[in-house]
Order: sequence, then structure tokens, then C-alpha cells
Amino acid sequence: MAEPGRRESCATCPSTQIQPSRPIQALIFWLTTLTGHGCSAELCSVTGLTIGRRYDGRVIETPRKRVLLAKPRGYCAGVDRAVQTVEEALKLYGAPIYVRKEIVHNKHVVTTLQAKGAIFVEENEEVPEGSTVIFSAHGVAPVVHDQARERNLKAIDATCPLVTKVHHEAKRFAAEDYDILLIGHEGHEEVIGTSGEAPEHIQLVDGPEGVDAVTVRDPSKVVWLSQTTLSVDETMETVAKLKEKLPLLQSPPSDDICYATQNRQQVMKQIAPDCDVILVVGSRNSSNSVRMVEVAVNAGARQGHLIDFAHEIDPAWLADATTVGLSSGASVPEELVTEVLARLAELGFADVEEVVTVQERLTFSLPQELKRDMKAAAAS
Repeated sequence: MAEPGRRESCATCPSTQIQPSRPIQALIFWLTTLTGHGCSAELCSVTGLTIGRRYDGRVIETPRKRVLLAKPRGYCAGVDRAVQTVEEALKLYGAPIYVRKEIVHNKHVVTTLQAKGAIFVEENEEVPEGSTVIFSAHGVAPVVHDQARERNLKAIDATCPLVTKVHHEAKRFAAEDYDILLIGHEGHEEVIGTSGEAPEHIQLVDGPEGVDAVTVRDPSKVVWLSQTTLSVDETMETVAKLKEKLPLLQSPPSDDICYATQNRQQVMKQIAPDCDVILVVGSRNSSNSVRMVEVAVNAGARQGHLIDFAHEIDPAWLADATTVGLSSGASVPEELVTEVLARLAELGFADVEEVVTVQERLTFSLPQELKRDMKAAAAS
């Protein structure tokens, strides 16, 4: 079997550019022996060719149009928990429910929850005193919790537990008087929330180009942490450059980049070399979705596009394509992917192959504040 992402020529069917597996090789040998030809209808259906017949009766081979559908894709455990939190709060407390910032970075999710009675605000000051407010999956600084208490708000924290882990790491290293280098994107809500845990100890490093500006008090007491939704490759490039400058730089006790981000990027790397076009369903303010497109193009896809909805697909992107890769960011519901598949079928890409790299089974329970009230309501 060819290595993932590696393109090799097939001696019997050079146009396939895919090294067949051993079972397929056995089929090739059998068909060649039986027919005396290097290719047959049965073989071509396996190796990715569509059989046509010319006017003179000769068989021709043309590439079939297909979609490589990546899995894992879509909702991660943290997003699922956050969206459920808003939905359950609406059922329990009734509308309106206020949500500080977008609960997750996806247009469709936000508009759907708005239609159910959620009101999205930028700051706590916009929430009427005594109301219920939900903090988004990206996390908030301690000062935001303080502001909620001052306004007598009922706060429900839907921060992803993996983001909370990074917050705990920041507090721990700050308590030990470390300088903390937070790798992330300036202005991102998660970065703002993490930095707020120890602002006097944390400095942002926004990619490899930000390393030169780093200054620390004690080169022997410095650690790096990261935003959870970054490109794994770019993060490690930044870390490598930091270690050139600070050889004693310490790493976090465990990966900060979340499992879902890594899994979605890994399957992108696997399918990208075989794709003429990569489509990632996701919003432009979704860091993990943007990174998926970048990873795919860097891994060999000819072009990559980020779309919110199926109608955004430009048929010109697919004019010369035979293979389209499709995935979705960690805050995207599956129904949007289904709609994209339907649109691709209309454009001639009806053959779908799902490429699975790992099964995700992680789930997170709802916030304690909400679970407590749900239990009390059920008991009464």
C-alpha cells in the first residue's frame, strides 16, 4: 500500500497515478491474464477511471469526478457542548438568553440560535442586570467573571475544557514566576481570555515572525503555551525558532493544540495530494477552519477555498478538477456539509469516498451551573 499522501505511477494503468494495494494488484494480474489487456472495465472502476467508448468502438479512459470526504470533520466535543448549553438554557430559563461573543465561530450556528431566542452581545454591560449570560467556548478572562457578578448576572461558562486547561497552565506557571510565551493570533478571543489569567507574565508570539521581539527576565524560567486552534506545523516552527533564541525554553505538560484541530489537519494532509480543489466549510473568523485550508494547500492541493454555504461554490473552481476534497471546521454542523455534497453532485461530482483517519469519541458534560438547575427543575 502506498504511503498516505504519496503519489506513485501504476505500471498497468499509468493514468491513475495511484499505487494499487496488494488485493488490487492480484485483480490486475488476473484481468491482464484473462483479457490480454492492460486495463478493463472492472479494473478501471476500481482504480478510479470511467470507461467511455469512441465512435470507432475503441475503449477510452477518462478520470471520474469524485469527492474525497474527510473524517473527522465538523463539531468537536467543545463546540457540541457549547451549542447544547445555549439550547438547554433556552429550554430551561426561556428566551431571551444572552451570550457574550459568538458562542462558536460559525454564521449558521449563531443565526440558528438567534432564531430560538439567543441574543449575542459583545460585553456584559449590554446584558440587563439579573439576566442570564453564557460565556462562549473560547473562554474569558477573570475580569469578565468579576463584571458579571457586579451586575448580578447569572453566568454560565461554556468555555471548552481544553481551553480551560490552558488557562490553568497559565495560572500555574505565573504562580511559579515564569515568563509565559503564548503562541497565538492577536485579537483572537481565546488569546484574550488566556492572557487575562496572568497579564503581567504573558506575552503573545504571533507566529515565527514574532520571535525576534520576545524578551524575558530569566532565560531559565520561560515556558510556551498556545492557542488551541492553530496549525500544528506553524506552531512547531514557532517553537523551534523560540528554542534557537531560548535554549532552556520549557514546553507545556501536554499538547495545547486540541485533539480535534490536529485530527482535522491530519486528514487534510492525507487527502490533499490527491485533490485538485479542497473545500472547507467554515466561517472566516474560525481559526481552525482557516488553518485547515492552509494545511491542505501546503500539503499539495492545487487550490483551497473556505466557504460558509454551498451556494458560495464557484463552478469555475471545478472547471478542470477531477477530485475535490471536502471537510469542515470544528464549529460546523453536518447539515452544511450535506448541502455542499448535494451542490457538488449537481456540478458532476456525485461519487463520494469517505476517508477516515481516526474515530472521535470524546464528549464533555454540560457546565455545572446549568446541570444543577436542570436537575432541580427535573426534581420539581
